[in-house]
Amino acid sequence: MRDLDKRDYTVIASALILVGIVSAGIIQHNSVQNPQTTDNWRSIELEDVNTEQTFTVSALEKPVVIETFAVWCPTCTRQQQEMKKLHNNSNITSVSLNVDPNEDKQQIVRHTEENGFKWRYAVSPPSLTKSLVDEYGTSIANPPSAPVVVVCENTSERLQNGVKPASKIQSEVERIC
Repeated sequence: MRDLDKRDYTVIASALILVGIVSAGIIQHNSVQNPQTTDNWRSIELEDVNTEQTFTVSALEKPVVIETFAVWCPTCTRQQQEMKKLHNNSNITSVSLNVDPNEDKQQIVRHTEENGFKWRYAVSPPSLTKSLVDEYGTSIANPPSAPVVVVCENTSERLQNGVKPASKIQSEVERIC
């Protein structure tokens, strides 16, 4: 049996790091469903940046599809294009929450106008973002993950990361609600 050289140790260390990352992802992925959700984040008052009307997620007609985003994120815009298709063929209520603390209302309004997005858009207050992270994990606040949460009357569930076609969101809403 030969002695291990520096390259062997590097390969072993890399493999262990990869196993740790994958394990953490599996643990987080398995914890996205939360049938006994708290209403904390649902009852935080938000302002629609386009209409300046205030609302809470808990007061909206269900089902509600919540998507977190940032204006600079092309993946988010692709997800929002799918949400736009969904609005053309369903009665789902949507809320897009901007989780980038460096963006303001004017940037979001410009984003919605340039892309023809007509549903509720709001700046997520830090307390709301924290509550979402506590309930659904850190990637809910990572816009390029294309995070989406389906909210029904008595439950909510985080969908898998990645851009989801309108048909997939519709079928997930039907399954969850």
